Amino acid sequence: MDLRKLKKLIDLVEESGIAELELTEGEEKVKISRQLMNQAAPMTQYIQAPQQFSHQPQVPTPSDGALGETKPALEKVDGHAVNSPMVGTFYRSSSPDAKAFVDVGSKVTKGDTLCIIEAMKLLNEIEADATGTIKKVLVENGQPVEYGETLFIIG
Repeated sequence: MDLRKLKKLIDLVEESGIAELELTEGEEKVKISRQLMNQAAPMTQYIQAPQQFSHQPQVPTPSDGALGETKPALEKVDGHAVNSPMVGTFYRSSSPDAKAFVDVGSKVTKGDTLCIIEAMKLLNEIEADATGTIKKVLVENGQPVEYGETLFIIG
């Protein structure tokens, strides 16, 4: 990058009022920053969350004031779990008016499309990694999913 171009970039930063400009051309990278005199530097505060290190899972117990209300126990379903490989939004079909890729009772073979997860505006088809029958669909259409969250049970 030549000096005339750098001078123009520096002038641009000064005239525009922006605090920072970063430009990459091929293998060359330029970062121009300026500190505004009348503004205080931003203050960053870090808060450390308490961490629990336990090898036993914590199971919530109903409180005495719950008047007998308890959450239903998690249903144990035998079979192969298909987990989300990413964070995103779960979709059972390719479009809102299309038929779902699979339903409970559908026969699938390894490689069949089970659902779509949208992540960062990209639609990612999630394929079966086992052959069998869909025993359970654990996520609702349009619901956000986390990495590693179980989506389907294949039996």
